[in-house]
Amino acid sequence: MLTDVAVVVAEPVPAFELGIVSEIFGLPRADPTLPRYSYAVCAERRATMRTSTGFAIRPTDDLSRLATADLIIVTGAAPPVAAPTPALTAALCRAADRGATVAAVCTGAFLLAATGLLDGRTATTHWAYAADLARRHPAVTIDADRIYVVDGPFATSAGASAAIDLCLHLIRREHGADIANRVARELVVPAHRSGGQAQFSRVPIANDRRPGADGLSALLDWAAEHLADDLSVTALAVRAAMSNRTFIRRFTEATGATPATWVREQRVRLAEQLLERENATIASIARRCGFGSPDTLRRQFHRVRGVTPEAYRAAFRQN
Repeated sequence: MLTDVAVVVAEPVPAFELGIVSEIFGLPRADPTLPRYSYAVCAERRATMRTSTGFAIRPTDDLSRLATADLIIVTGAAPPVAAPTPALTAALCRAADRGATVAAVCTGAFLLAATGLLDGRTATTHWAYAADLARRHPAVTIDADRIYVVDGPFATSAGASAAIDLCLHLIRREHGADIANRVARELVVPAHRSGGQAQFSRVPIANDRRPGADGLSALLDWAAEHLADDLSVTALAVRAAMSNRTFIRRFTEATGATPATWVREQRVRLAEQLLERENATIASIARRCGFGSPDTLRRQFHRVRGVTPEAYRAAFRQN
C-alpha cells in the first residue's frame, strides 16, 4: 500500500521537480477523500541546500528515512550529474531489496542507473540527455521517446514536467484510475498525455526516434523542411512507398503520434518561430507553414497552444 513517500535531493536541488513531487504527494488535497501520504524530503545531511533557481531549502530528513518509504523518488540536476555517494547507493539498494518502488525524475535516471539497479531494465530521461545516459550505462535500455517508463519496481520519467505524468501513473497503479483522475483534476492537468517526447523535441526526429523509425527518418526530416507542401497521409504514404494503412501504423510506431498530429505540431512550431522572429503578416505565416489561410492557422494554433497567434506574438516577439 502506498502511504509513505520520500524524495531524495542533492545540490543544486531541482526546484521545479521537487515542487511537482511535493505538490502531488506532500500536500493534502482539497478533496478530503483523496489519499494522503507521509512525506519527507531527504538528503545525506539535514543542512541548508541551494536550489537550481537560487533560493535555499532544508531537507526534513536524512537518508535513514528511506528505510521505511514505500516510494522513493530520486531527483537529478543539469548534466553532468554527479555519481551517487556510497551511502545513497546503499540506501537505495536496501530499499529495492525490501520491495519499495524506486523512481527517478528527469536526470535522476543518471543517479539511479549509476547504482546498478537499472541494469537489464528499460528507462527514460529527458530527450536531450538520453544518448548520454545510454552511453554511460550500456547495460540499461534507454527508450528516448517515452514520457515515463515503469520496469518492475523501478520507474523513470522524461523532462521535468513528465514527473507529473509519472506520479499520476503511480497513483493510478496504486489507487485506480478514478483516484488518479480526481487528483489530476485538482492539479488542472491531463490525467494521461498521449504521444511521446518526440512531439516536444526540437531536434530532428531522426536523432530521437523510437524503435522501427529508421525507415522513416529521411521522410520525417524532409517533411519538417517542407511544411508548406501537401503533407496529407496519402501524399506522405506515396513518398514512403507504402499503403495509407501501413504508413499510418509505421508512422505512429515511429513517432508516438498520428501523421496529422505530428504535421500539425511541426507547423505550429514553425509558426511560433516566425511569430517570435519576424513581422510577417498572419496570412504570410499561414502560407509558409502549410496552413493555407489565416483562419486555419488561428484555429490550429489555438487548438495546440491555447492562444491566438496574435497573442503569442505579443507575448514572445523578440525585439
